Amino acid sequence: MSRRTTAGAAALTALLAGGLAGCSGGDSGTPDADRTSSVPTAAAASPSPPPTPTPTAPPRAAPVAVPPGGACYTLTFRQAVSPTNGEDPVACRAPHTAETFRVDRVDNVVAGHLLAVDSRRVQRDVARTCPASLGAHVGGAVDDQRLSMLRAVWFTPSLEQAGKGAAWFRCDAVALAGAEDLLDVQGTLAGALDTAEGRDRYGMCGTASPGAPDFERVPCGAPHSWRAFSVISLEPGRYPGAGSVEETGSACEDAAAGVAADPLDYEWASEGPDAEQWAAGQTFVRCWAPD
Repeated sequence: MSRRTTAGAAALTALLAGGLAGCSGGDSGTPDADRTSSVPTAAAASPSPPPTPTPTAPPRAAPVAVPPGGACYTLTFRQAVSPTNGEDPVACRAPHTAETFRVDRVDNVVAGHLLAVDSRRVQRDVARTCPASLGAHVGGAVDDQRLSMLRAVWFTPSLEQAGKGAAWFRCDAVALAGAEDLLDVQGTLAGALDTAEGRDRYGMCGTASPGAPDFERVPCGAPHSWRAFSVISLEPGRYPGAGSVEETGSACEDAAAGVAADPLDYEWASEGPDAEQWAAGQTFVRCWAPD
């Protein structure tokens, strides 16, 4: 607005000066003496045009920082399950616990209304998007992913960052080392489940049979005695109930016979989802056998 006003004033001054110069030409019938005396008067009365001001660039907002893609971090389990994260990246060639595999913009405009990044709608969408995108990064078939300890975690901007215009989400891949611990990874998790070595290193194993008091879920690269070796999908939709899940899990017996050293003497176990696990997206039964 100030530029437009200043430019208008300068143009008006130039117009007034030009008008005065036009009047100073006089009429050809005017005596020379009158013409001579009138010229200095007009020139003296003409103000000098002010210098044209240098335009001032409009202020620009500072760019909103977006997390780098492909970055690695050393996060604790608690940090990994937090909604925001402000840790600095580390070199991916060094040991780390999290690896960013997707950075994108949140869909926070609904019916023309802008939603907060911590709104239930935005958080729900991100919580679906990141796990659904993990497979494209770590590789393997769907069953390989379900039988692994690799998981997706996600972050959105802090309220302070969102107040400055940040509207991104970040998906990281992590490897669980236990119930509340992350595994140190060296290198990348990209395509980890595409190889037999990766499927074994990050596969899901247990310190005992599922359901035993001392059972703990661990990567198969760690000491273990049982392994999750197969999955049986359930019909999607509403939770089918514990009885139906247990009935489906009985099929693990035949599956275990197929991998046992002695098909006449073997152990097996099934691990099916309860209602809470079902709501979290586990719509399948895992089959276990001694390893």
